[in-house]
Amino acid sequence: MPQGAGEKEQPRVIRVLLVDDDAIVRAGLRMMLGGAPDIQVVAEAADGAQVPALVAAHRPDLVLMDIRMPGVDGLTATETLRSRPEAPEVLVLTTFHTDAHVLGALRAGAAGFLLKDTPPQDIVTAIRTAAAGDPVLSPAVTRRLIEQVTGGSGHDARKADARARLALLGEREREVALAVGRGRSNAEIARELHLALPTVKAHVSRILTRLDLNNRVQIALLTYDAKTAE
Repeated sequence: MPQGAGEKEQPRVIRVLLVDDDAIVRAGLRMMLGGAPDIQVVAEAADGAQVPALVAAHRPDLVLMDIRMPGVDGLTATETLRSRPEAPEVLVLTTFHTDAHVLGALRAGAAGFLLKDTPPQDIVTAIRTAAAGDPVLSPAVTRRLIEQVTGGSGHDARKADARARLALLGEREREVALAVGRGRSNAEIARELHLALPTVKAHVSRILTRLDLNNRVQIALLTYDAKTAE
């Protein structure tokens, strides 16, 4: 029998960097995530200014990021981090109704956000989802997110910019982008548009490249912006 035959393949371990200025919150998250066999907390930071050095030293797959911190806030840290090549995913963990910067974090390239009162198992699931490159939008606040995207000051300018950018896409790419905006997975898009799954993945990759976007969340936000006057 070949060496290793019959052995179970070990699950991929997701390396996580915790960023929160509250030491008690970090300790609670570390303890909670310690119960997940496929998640490892590799470092902690109390300020966004520490993030670049810790990412370079520990190479996490995902950064669990607070927004409000006394030095460099999470929004600035996310913008800085996600502008770099091969950046880890960023998942914002915050209190939505007191933090108007969450939408900015998503526009900066965060994979999504959760409320700090999210049940522990849901946080673990969200980390796995975001680390795989899929968006995470807390159901409890998705409606408020859409309200912020589709209203408020500057939405007319965002609408015009978004429609101009979507016009750069081919017809099929635009259909895929709109489906992403509706929250469809690649498999669901393939079924809806009668495409092969690899074709959908290729379309998504081209959309990200052509529109200079980081992830599917930004595609969704762009499609929301484009529909603000409809």
